[in-house]
Amino acid sequence: MAKKNYSYEKRQKELAKKKKTEEKKQRKLEKRKESDVDGQSVLPEENENSTNG
Repeated sequence: MAKKNYSYEKRQKELAKKKKTEEKKQRKLEKRKESDVDGQSVLPEENENSTNG
């Protein structure tokens, strides 16, 4: 019986993960560009997070 090639599986998993993160990064950049065009702020206000103190 043939031996499993775990290094190949690992490489494929790493490539899929890298591809997914790149796609996510691109979506975030596109979203940021759209909101900049609309004139809206992308980042939340700092004052909203610091109301407890």
